[in-house]
Amino acid sequence: MWFGQLRSADGSVVHTGDNLTGAGEGDDESIIVDLAALPANVTALLFTVNSFTGQNFSQIENAFCRLVDETNQDELARYDLTGSGSHNAQLMAKVSRDGTGWSMTAIGATTSGRTVQDLVPAAVAQL
Repeated sequence: MWFGQLRSADGSVVHTGDNLTGAGEGDDESIIVDLAALPANVTALLFTVNSFTGQNFSQIENAFCRLVDETNQDELARYDLTGSGSHNAQLMAKVSRDGTGWSMTAIGATTSGRTVQDLVPAAVAQL
């Protein structure tokens, strides 16, 4: 999901929208995934964050990304992006089907790319 497509066709993945100002309390943007509702052929999800405008993360104040279990609000992974280098994208975490449930692997790999197409080579290497 991204700011140009906020919802998957089946509704199992929803992007809350693009906050360009960072104003307000809480997370500026969220992607909410209902793992139980994902189609059976989905075996993994890779969560990424990138600057569509091309700004690198050293130029964006208070930039961070995190993976949260919405059932109990536990923070499973968090990366502070501000000051982390001249890259403009990060491969955050992978969630994979694991028998009857799901498992999460923190990645934290920096890369560059303004669009999802730009991130495909780095993302495929993590799958």
